[in-house]
Amino acid sequence: MRKGRAIILGGAVVLAVIGGTVAVRTATFAPKDIADGRDVKLAAAPAYDLDAAVRHLSEAAQLRTVSNQDPADNDVAEWDKLHAWLAATYPAAHGAMTRTILPNRTLVFHWAGSEAALAPIIVMAHQDVVPVTPGTEGDWKYPPFAGTIAEKAVWGRGTVDDKGSLVGLFEALDALAKAGFKPRRGIYLVSGHDEEAGGTGAIAAATKLKAEGVKAIYTLDEGSIVLTDTPVIDGPAIMIGIAEKGYGTLKVTANAPGGHSSMPPAETGVETLAKAVLAITGKPFPLEVRGPGASMIESLAAKKGGTTKMAVANQRLFGPLLKRQLGAAPTTAAAFHTTIAPTMLEGSPKENVLPQSANALINYRISPWNTSADVMARAKEAVGDTKVDLAWVKPPREPSRVSSTSSQGWKWIAAAARADAPGAVLTPTLVVAGTDSRSMEPVSQDVYRFMPMHFSLKESAMIHGTNEHMAIDSFKRMIDFYARLIATSAG
Repeated sequence: MRKGRAIILGGAVVLAVIGGTVAVRTATFAPKDIADGRDVKLAAAPAYDLDAAVRHLSEAAQLRTVSNQDPADNDVAEWDKLHAWLAATYPAAHGAMTRTILPNRTLVFHWAGSEAALAPIIVMAHQDVVPVTPGTEGDWKYPPFAGTIAEKAVWGRGTVDDKGSLVGLFEALDALAKAGFKPRRGIYLVSGHDEEAGGTGAIAAATKLKAEGVKAIYTLDEGSIVLTDTPVIDGPAIMIGIAEKGYGTLKVTANAPGGHSSMPPAETGVETLAKAVLAITGKPFPLEVRGPGASMIESLAAKKGGTTKMAVANQRLFGPLLKRQLGAAPTTAAAFHTTIAPTMLEGSPKENVLPQSANALINYRISPWNTSADVMARAKEAVGDTKVDLAWVKPPREPSRVSSTSSQGWKWIAAAARADAPGAVLTPTLVVAGTDSRSMEPVSQDVYRFMPMHFSLKESAMIHGTNEHMAIDSFKRMIDFYARLIATSAG
């Protein structure tokens, strides 16, 4: 009996210790090394004509700088029209900056600072837009290239991605130039011509800047947003991308004798291919609460409090439960592991012919803690002895490096964003898609991906989709943000 009491008492003591530890860790939990920018003295945004700015975004949306899958289908004259339109619409900004048009039509502007020893800043926005899916034009409320101003918004392909940023930057720069702004720190504006088709323009721009010895204190490009209904907190969060995933497409090929479908072998090439694809997808990368995703969930949990904060603060105890919750939705899970997505299949050219070669394309978005070598090794392990060949369609792009959340560049961006959304949670995040900014890593101390648009999760689905539109309220926020940021960090 005494022994039983001792065991019960000992168990109670252990539980009490565990409970106390959990309580203390929860009470003292806070996100690590994320500066809030409260020590930054923000410059005021200069005056500008919002009605004129809205008309300008409408005009830009009417220029069909569409990056097609085959570049031969692009109408390059539209890019020339855009360049001429920018020069005519923003004479003050063009007067203050030098303009270089690279042979591929990427633009590099430079506003020289008065103190050459100060590291410059780089701001970015691309010129091109994705096509409208043929046959869906009638699904749009307003024609996709009309730039219609209606319902307190500008409608059209590219108004959000990324001409909203491009026009917003020029509105800010033009207003600053008209107000007599004189930067101490140099300003570069890089506008790639083909972000939607590989980003070769940004690569060329980075090569030019590197040759000139440029080393910026920060680069800011498109990426994340102010999400108004952020999961976990169900409220607004300023989501600043501090890294982006890598990208690679693996080709899986099953070679076979071929022949007539009336006399199939024991296993056709298509069956072999199917086994290989299922084996690869059946060995997913595990969810890991680390990197930018971990910083994000820590920031949100600290705001949420309660059991969510307890689980994040005590991951040794609640880690498996936390991972199950994070993996429940693809939109959330993507920030915590390398994703595997079969996207294309090809076999016989005819239904009654056995293919001599069947292949599949599998697209990977690679987390910052993995590499393309990890991906290939895992795929080879998964297929084992299955008779298939594995090869990259083209050299994969490795994940970006992770930028600081306590540097001066971060503080400036955070302060400018918080000025417009003071009640929102400030959090770093991982951008799961790709941006031109990755090319600026060799010429920039830190690279950030953020646009100050206020979107709900549902609204964000229109990017690259039907009925893309920029709310005038969000557009004004963008212009003010860019003007404050540039005036503060370069002034």
